[in-house]
Amino acid sequence: MSSQDHLKETDTEARFEFKKEEKSAFKSEKGLTEETVRVISEDKDEPEWMLERRLRALEQFQAMPMPTDWPEAPDLSEIDIDEIVPYIRPDVEVRGGVDDWTDLPDEIKDTFDKLGIPEAEKNALSGVGAQYESEIVYQNMQEQWEEKGVIFCDMDKAVQEHEELVKEYFMTKAVPPSDNKFAALHGAIWSGGSFVYVPEDTTVEMPIQAYFRMNSEGMGQFEHTLIIAEEGSEVHYIEGCSAPKYSAFNLHSGGVEVFVGEDAHVQYSTVQNWSKNTYNLNTKRAIAEKGGRMEWISGSMGSKATMLYPSTILKGRGASDNHITIAFAGEGQDIDTGAKVYHNAPETKSTIESKSIAKDGGRTNYRGLVHIADGAENSSTAVECDALMFDNKSTSDTMPYMEINESKVDVAHEATVGKIGDEDIFYLQSRGLDDDDAKQMIVSGFIEPITEELPIEYAVELNRLVELEMEGSLG
Repeated sequence: MSSQDHLKETDTEARFEFKKEEKSAFKSEKGLTEETVRVISEDKDEPEWMLERRLRALEQFQAMPMPTDWPEAPDLSEIDIDEIVPYIRPDVEVRGGVDDWTDLPDEIKDTFDKLGIPEAEKNALSGVGAQYESEIVYQNMQEQWEEKGVIFCDMDKAVQEHEELVKEYFMTKAVPPSDNKFAALHGAIWSGGSFVYVPEDTTVEMPIQAYFRMNSEGMGQFEHTLIIAEEGSEVHYIEGCSAPKYSAFNLHSGGVEVFVGEDAHVQYSTVQNWSKNTYNLNTKRAIAEKGGRMEWISGSMGSKATMLYPSTILKGRGASDNHITIAFAGEGQDIDTGAKVYHNAPETKSTIESKSIAKDGGRTNYRGLVHIADGAENSSTAVECDALMFDNKSTSDTMPYMEINESKVDVAHEATVGKIGDEDIFYLQSRGLDDDDAKQMIVSGFIEPITEELPIEYAVELNRLVELEMEGSLG
């Protein structure tokens, strides 16, 4: 059976909505204090410099206000850090994860079996990392890439075994803790995540995937992803995220830093399906050198509120960036997504394509920034935002902001908002489809330009998730 057939025959709702009894080897107290930060660092046996960075980030977090002054920003008033458990180490004997699924405890193995991770690894991936709660529990990389010098490991292992690289790049150049309050929170209590290093002129031909699963009620997940692609290299990194439903809110505040060397190419794809009690507040940024190409592909749904704006700094001449985003908001959801691009060199190029869907009173918003610096001549940017609404209760906003400080540039922006028309539904019904199938076909066609950019297994899964959101089955 092919991987695609396997996904089609899987009950997608059941795959994401199950939950396991909490079993942990170590669990921190609720809240965020200096003692909590020290306990996390000590449990990980970190070097002193990492503890010092955590404590500086804690100070910055405590000094910063909540981001409540943005126009039409999602309501974050329910978030109470004192009620969040920031660190849960799962009950796995090997720190940093095992490299064989059969060595995982049954409840964790069953979790990732249901999510389809082993099947995806067999059919479509160069390497897989799987995080459960606060730490990686499984990590594997095909030998052919290891032999070429490619490194794919969890961040905790990278701190120990690739210390100089981590010390140079971790929250120093792309995402400093001073960037925003949740970046500072992340810097203080980050745990788990992926480290990817691709040597010069090396192409990793199949994607690498990491999957992050929150299982416990009232916890926070703060994984950190650090990708370094040297000159002339190429890699595609895929990230999946999910959590079951609980009565208490959960918080996801990950951090992603990507460094794209000269003439290198990095594609970062994420399909996020959090439960509707999860606040999803991430900080993601790439820096692209001369001729480097960065691509972000994001699918976001399921959370109560999302604030997600991947950003790229085009630092070298001829660097380029491409952002593609799908957002889906149903009842009680506020999905605030967008992109930021900084053109800091001549002949740089960016394209941003955003597709959003809202139903049952949900809200979607595109919030973006394009900055073209003085001297970045012959640069170009094109922004396209399309919104589709199912009813009069739902809302969709577009908030583009452009700072153009150079006259010799090409700038374009286009936005459309529309409802599913009765005549479209009638036409499809006259061809034998019922009302629900007609609407799903229209939505599938609406997002097809984005799903076709994903490997087939993940495009199938994203379409399945959108269908379930339309049925109101998730969350």
